Amino acid sequence: MDISPETREFIRAHRDGDVRDLALHAKAGDGVDMTTALEQIDGWQRARTKLLDWTAHDGIIYPPHISMEQCSSQTTALYKADVARRLMASADPTGNGTTTPFDTAASPADTTLIDLTGGFGVDFSYMARAFSRGIYVERQSHLCEVAEHNMAALGLTSVRVVNADSTKIIVTGAYDADPSVTMIFVDPARRDSHGARTYAIADCTPDVIALEPLLLDRARYVMVKLSPMLDWRKAVHDLGGVEFVREVHIVSTGNECKELLIVLGGSSDEHVGDGDGSDGDGINADNRHIRMYCVNDSNIVEYHIDESGEIIDIGNDDENIDDAENAIADDADSADAGATDDAEYRYLYEPNASIMKAGCFTLIERRYGVRQIGANSHLFVSDRPVTDFPGRAFAVDAVTGMGKRELKTVLAGVTHANIATRNFPMNVAALRRKLKVKDGGSTYIFATTDAERHHVLLITRKMR
Repeated sequence: MDISPETREFIRAHRDGDVRDLALHAKAGDGVDMTTALEQIDGWQRARTKLLDWTAHDGIIYPPHISMEQCSSQTTALYKADVARRLMASADPTGNGTTTPFDTAASPADTTLIDLTGGFGVDFSYMARAFSRGIYVERQSHLCEVAEHNMAALGLTSVRVVNADSTKIIVTGAYDADPSVTMIFVDPARRDSHGARTYAIADCTPDVIALEPLLLDRARYVMVKLSPMLDWRKAVHDLGGVEFVREVHIVSTGNECKELLIVLGGSSDEHVGDGDGSDGDGINADNRHIRMYCVNDSNIVEYHIDESGEIIDIGNDDENIDDAENAIADDADSADAGATDDAEYRYLYEPNASIMKAGCFTLIERRYGVRQIGANSHLFVSDRPVTDFPGRAFAVDAVTGMGKRELKTVLAGVTHANIATRNFPMNVAALRRKLKVKDGGSTYIFATTDAERHHVLLITRKMR
């Protein structure tokens, strides 16, 4: 895609302007392609919040609006690059417990990333920096042209752009001239041939499930980016469970789940144990585990799961703990079944989006010394502040039932409130009408059901 010097100058001069106003009133000089200019200005403005690094480079070509909305953010792309660096640094093929490159015949300067679904190239542009070589594969020729231009503008010189079908690349092994393929990255297209949205892994293109044996034959690691809508447990099962799945990353930014990343590995990597019964990455080889990472911006909660899906809290000597969904309900009659003591209701905690999707609620109770209000509330309380809790924290001003007198007392003077319901028989709109409060303000009301199946409201103030 060639952009004339006149058009580029117009873009530089007006990139802070209102695109709609420019479309109506700006006067294009000779040689200015107004359609291209407006598209690039819009792309640059969107990149200021999503791809800040890219905006520092003149000459970047941005895709149309829809592609900018769908492409990865700088935050999530950098996270994937960090994962790739860690995997290369921690691999231990020698079995002697030392940290070496993944291949004893290779060095850290002899590694290759292949991105089979290049697209706009955001993920590739960040991940490729963690490798000595990068190969971008994309079947749409116009995207290849844009990617080749942008990679040069970003200063990436050790990369190659290949216009080809990713499935054919894998089947034929067309890149085998590269001596060491360290990682394959694939972000399957989530639309079918008719343009309809798809979610199941097997319905996406390329079909990673069908290609998995070939992918793992070609590279040590395969990183698969999937829809955040997918059930991660089913995705792990579909991709072979602990035999091939090494890591699961549930990635959120700004408390919104953005990506599900799954790292696959062949039988010769981390699951091979060393002399002390664990592999070079610290994972028990006799009872194979999958690493779980719940990520929200800079906050990361890590734990393991075993072959049965049982949680291993690596912060507590790898001791097994019960799965979260039924742990509290099974003990509902015991003294520690739920937070029934008013003293425990001094602080309330709401897990971030990644924790919620992972469902590791019993792990959260144990690791952070908090207690879930009820089996399905997914809200936690404590009698002390927990500064590192992975989510939002609130100070509790009052706890009440749904009686009219109780409500009148605790809500005296409250005209506005932010309301959330969890495992509660009324939705937010209905509860707001009953409480007669408007949306907004500094008061947060959480409506839920406690361990004794009582409907309760927690009137709180946000701490962070």
